[in-house]
Amino acid sequence: MNLRALAATAVYAVLEQGQSLSSALPTQQQALSNPKDKALLAELCYGVMRVLPQLDQCVSACLSKPFKGKQRIIHQLLLIGCYQLYFTRIPAHAAISETAEACRQLGHESLVKVVNGVLRNIQRQQPPLSEANSTLKYNFPAWIIKKLQAAYPEQWQQIIDNSQQRPPMWLRNNRQQQSREQYCQQLQEQAIAISVGSSDDAIMLQNPIDVAQLPAFNAGAVSVQDGAAQWAAQLLDAQTGELVLDACAAPGGKSCHILERTPGVQLVAVDNDSKRLARVSQNLQRLGLEAQVISGDAAAINTWWQGPKFDRILLDAPCSATGVIRRHPDIKWLRKAADITELSQLQAQILDHCWQWLRPGGILLYATCSIMPEENHQQIMAFLARTADAELQPITASQENCSLDWQILPGQDNMDGFYYAKLRKIDTA
Repeated sequence: MNLRALAATAVYAVLEQGQSLSSALPTQQQALSNPKDKALLAELCYGVMRVLPQLDQCVSACLSKPFKGKQRIIHQLLLIGCYQLYFTRIPAHAAISETAEACRQLGHESLVKVVNGVLRNIQRQQPPLSEANSTLKYNFPAWIIKKLQAAYPEQWQQIIDNSQQRPPMWLRNNRQQQSREQYCQQLQEQAIAISVGSSDDAIMLQNPIDVAQLPAFNAGAVSVQDGAAQWAAQLLDAQTGELVLDACAAPGGKSCHILERTPGVQLVAVDNDSKRLARVSQNLQRLGLEAQVISGDAAAINTWWQGPKFDRILLDAPCSATGVIRRHPDIKWLRKAADITELSQLQAQILDHCWQWLRPGGILLYATCSIMPEENHQQIMAFLARTADAELQPITASQENCSLDWQILPGQDNMDGFYYAKLRKIDTA
């Protein structure tokens, strides 16, 4: 099937059916064998998600009436065509002819002339992409812009700008196999340009590459994980012999990091998404690590655990993921304002329940990949207000950064947006 037809199908799945791009895209990539074609398909889909409002306005202005029903996929196809004309080096004639051919392959022969006409019209006129309102100017939904302006009056524009950038590729060195310095040496010997991150095991590549090109990747020497997410295991600081719960573990990067850092931890990794839970087991297997992997609800631990209370709990809570928009630009269009309230209520429920399963003197690390205060600082302040035996432990991420909780903003030290709060259960005995 034509690559543009695959791209339109993936974008349709996101915008019309509410699927995430990270599930819709691989389904379409399976139809392609050439890695360059797969990369172009990803570029078209991610690109459309980044600048959707401007593309949508440009395409809609050229249509006499909007597409409806099954024909909506042709609107998504026109977005793909428009993106090629404005944001890629693909020759215009090739972009237009391939996109028109995709219309035929998608089963809409009668609309091929429309697709051709709209794209030729855009190519001839090259109208400047509109910045008529804040959504068009920033390619962000108005509700997120308003929330960011309220929460970060000085930084909101920088946050949006950083969230529109292409993210760097971060690696997590597996210290069970070699030191970070040794792995950096191996990368440099292969002329792979790198820099080290602020946490102990983080390495950032100057340019993303296929994992197959990384030394000993399949043997478990390194994993791909953003620099911000790598702070979880370091701040949790599990000790040998401790019983540790990773309460929302999928896809398992943080579980694996905990075990890499501290052999001898008894780790229980739980998640209620069985499909994503399979990836936890795959990651453990590739890295040669062992954990008890359980399909279950972190808000109902008693239904799947009859063992003792936990020494440490990592609660990487379900969240709006507004800190990782640069990696998942479809989040902007899948999230709604009401989701923040619903998610903060769910987080509070899971946090209260997990707290009951933490032993006195134990540590719970609360984490999200959100930048919304309701899910983060406000959530923790409300928890402390209602929980007599909880105290906030200071987080020391560097000599310059020691705070009671830690909000990392997108692009800060090239990391994703992330939040951490470290809670200790006061031993009243």
